[in-house]
Amino acid sequence: MRVMAQMAMVMNLDKCIGCHTCSVTCKQAWTNRKGTEYVWFNNVETRPGQGYPRGYEDQDKWQGGWALSGSGRLRLKDGGKLRKLARIFSNPKMPSIEDYYEPWTYEYDNLLNSPEQKHIPTAPPKSLLTGERMDIQWSGNWDDDLGGTYANKDRDPMLKGIQDKVRLEFEDTFMFYLPRICEHCLNPSCVASCPSGAIYKREEDGIVLVDQERCRGWRMCITGCPYKKIYFNHKTGKAEKCTFCYPRIENGEPTVCAETCVGRLRYIGLVLYDADQVTAAASMPDDKDLYAAQRDLILDPFDPEVMEAAEQEGIPYDWIMGAQKSPIYKLIKEYEVALPLHPEYRTMPMVWYIPPLSPVVDVVKDTGYDAEESSNLFAAIEELRIPIEYLANLFTAGDVDIVSDVLRKMAAMRSYMRDINLGGEGDESIPHAVGMDAESMEEMYRLLAIAKYDERYVIPPGHSESAHDLEAVGADCPLNFDGGPGMEDVPGLQGDGLKLADSGDRPGLKGRVNLLNWDGRGKPDGLFPGTQGA
Repeated sequence: MRVMAQMAMVMNLDKCIGCHTCSVTCKQAWTNRKGTEYVWFNNVETRPGQGYPRGYEDQDKWQGGWALSGSGRLRLKDGGKLRKLARIFSNPKMPSIEDYYEPWTYEYDNLLNSPEQKHIPTAPPKSLLTGERMDIQWSGNWDDDLGGTYANKDRDPMLKGIQDKVRLEFEDTFMFYLPRICEHCLNPSCVASCPSGAIYKREEDGIVLVDQERCRGWRMCITGCPYKKIYFNHKTGKAEKCTFCYPRIENGEPTVCAETCVGRLRYIGLVLYDADQVTAAASMPDDKDLYAAQRDLILDPFDPEVMEAAEQEGIPYDWIMGAQKSPIYKLIKEYEVALPLHPEYRTMPMVWYIPPLSPVVDVVKDTGYDAEESSNLFAAIEELRIPIEYLANLFTAGDVDIVSDVLRKMAAMRSYMRDINLGGEGDESIPHAVGMDAESMEEMYRLLAIAKYDERYVIPPGHSESAHDLEAVGADCPLNFDGGPGMEDVPGLQGDGLKLADSGDRPGLKGRVNLLNWDGRGKPDGLFPGTQGA
């Protein structure tokens, strides 16, 4: 057992109102410069819808994430090293600007400084890329408030196979909001896809980052990420992605998107997991077993053996205490109401979601019955305007029973706490019906409904005194062994020109050749064995 720490997030979709405050504040903090006009590290999608970039969930087209080989070993859907080398200068398997959207601004001067005239002046949209006037055809959330659902109803990959259960007539259409950031996966396919080794997973807290010095702009990471949460900065020629606001996290502060969330739906905390079991968990033959396998990776921070193993791996004591107080552990392991987004991608994502329950209350209310009575709520879950099958396609690889159990717990909590808040004693048969006791249900209610700031965000500050020990993850990084999640050597390119990296102080690392600086003549040093200096 190799214990490692992972910073993770849970979002309660029952509380998201789609205000996009998280997107705007993230945009202002991280992507408000040239080259990132179309980039949204955080975005909020309306479901059903195509998402951003549109159709990103169609892995038959984009080939993101992992798949199992005939022998049961993990392999990148987009192919291994040889296939990537064959198209390293031309990678067709990634979205175009039309799939994201052509960013624009408005000709405000035309509106504000217009001379007196007969007609009211306007501010036409103008492309931020070309500077020319444009006709807006797509944007980051074109499906917002069902604006584009009817024209594109057949293009949501999650509707595949359940079209007969989805009613898209205006009076019956369902919708909910899905905020998304980088998943900071335990088994990141972007890390394994990068030929230059520029993307890495931090050993101390599991945050996935891009080394801008090492990035060569191959864009294989964009193809490899099934969530399409890595972007290409056309100004710098580098890949960029959500950083989980690591400078704030290191100071014990939540991410900008969580800090500014109007609905207070985000929870951040530390969990401990067994790094030795990640590959085995991601290699489960049946997609529907991946959720349980990933949940089992998360270790009990109160277990003395886990605590001892964590200390042996150098995890600070206050981090272990933080894992014990983590709201993430409670929501995933204790209450079992949080689910991963698309576990079938086999990346082991660490941004989890509590599926939305709200529309079920409207269904019951419309029938004239008590919308908060437990038996009514339980019966109505099967008739949700949001089909359970749709939620299962998002969060459990199609396993309807798991989603149904989560919704029943949420409905039971709502009904049980309604009685208590109205002055009653509470019917303990309600929590028992969903496998909980009254005390744990009240604790879950407090965490989900009225938790204070320090209960939603349990983030132990970083230890600067150990920073130098974490700089060279090298061969000790769990993402670097043969057959492991990263399955790549860490490059050590230094300087310019065709040079083998000096790996004398980092044993076990192989040198790489920088082909970007090759003039195409002769044989570059280091490309072929035994030809150095020829």
